[in-house]
Amino acid sequence: MDYRSLGRTGMQVSPLCLGAMMFGAWGEPDHQTSIGIIHRALDAGINFIDTADVYSQGESEVIVGKALAGGRRDGVILATKFHFQMGVAVDAAVGWTGGDSNKRGNSRRWIVQEVDNSLRRLGTDWIDLYQVHRPDPDTDVEETLSALTDLQRQGKIRAFGSSTFPAHQVVEAQWTSQQRALGRFVTEQPPYSLLVRGVEADVLPVAQRYGMGVLPWSPLAGGWLTGRYRKGQDIPTSSRSQRMPTRYDLSNPDNQRKFDAADALAVLAEEAGISLIHLALAFVSQHPAVTAPIIGPRTMQHLESQLGAVDVTLSTDVLDRIDEIVPPGVTLSRSDAGYLPPALTNPFLRRRRTA
Repeated sequence: MDYRSLGRTGMQVSPLCLGAMMFGAWGEPDHQTSIGIIHRALDAGINFIDTADVYSQGESEVIVGKALAGGRRDGVILATKFHFQMGVAVDAAVGWTGGDSNKRGNSRRWIVQEVDNSLRRLGTDWIDLYQVHRPDPDTDVEETLSALTDLQRQGKIRAFGSSTFPAHQVVEAQWTSQQRALGRFVTEQPPYSLLVRGVEADVLPVAQRYGMGVLPWSPLAGGWLTGRYRKGQDIPTSSRSQRMPTRYDLSNPDNQRKFDAADALAVLAEEAGISLIHLALAFVSQHPAVTAPIIGPRTMQHLESQLGAVDVTLSTDVLDRIDEIVPPGVTLSRSDAGYLPPALTNPFLRRRRTA
């Protein structure tokens, strides 16, 4: 397996990153099964694992830590993330409930506390890449960068990055780092797939401009690009579709457009003689800004179906056909963007108040 530079960090990573979101209560609850998947990925040459504190409320980090115990930690570039609410109860009917409102966000107070929690769960003395899972409109970016710089100097983390930041906030963070003599975000983790191409317009060029590594999440579009969404077949159900029904309900016109595009892309993959999974992963990986797409298998079969994508190179003709099905820079459903700024979610921020 050929390895790639992780931005300008000097670290070399595999062209696929193993995402651990599905290890634990959110996906595969059996720890030994999840550990077996991690070990298979490592044996196949993957040396890059990405998780987050919020995945199954810390359980994913615990599983990853177990998998790397016994001498496998040193050979792995280990990444995790912070931001979302921790210390909450999970109710199947209503989602997350309760929790301390300060056990979340991008404040110094929370970062310096949560990094120690992640280190303990992962069973390690250091994190190679510590990432801000989402922007926090309530916290100045200088506060976040300052705290992360201190953790880097203390040796608790080696590098830090962002996830799902709009391009203008990536630029603001880079500017702040330069002006305040702070460490900087060296990676960005955006949503990017055949169906979610919005980042091609600005985030990916900005990341290239600053020499950032790019680690796209959900390159299979949450299962839409596995080949299971085909016309004339029953619509599949999954734990993910049950947790996020608005992203899968075909009565939503955006999702219907995704369904039509997924079917057309499956036909294109068949004509090219490859699986839709390989087409999807190769497409993301072939963008010159991309370092390593993050795959998130729940089963060993899922993993095996994705590993071979590193050997696939798409021809210009196939790439042109893809552009006809989903034009460059287009995200078919806004709900797949991963983050909507307050200016869009709070109507009072875009309506002038009158007496």
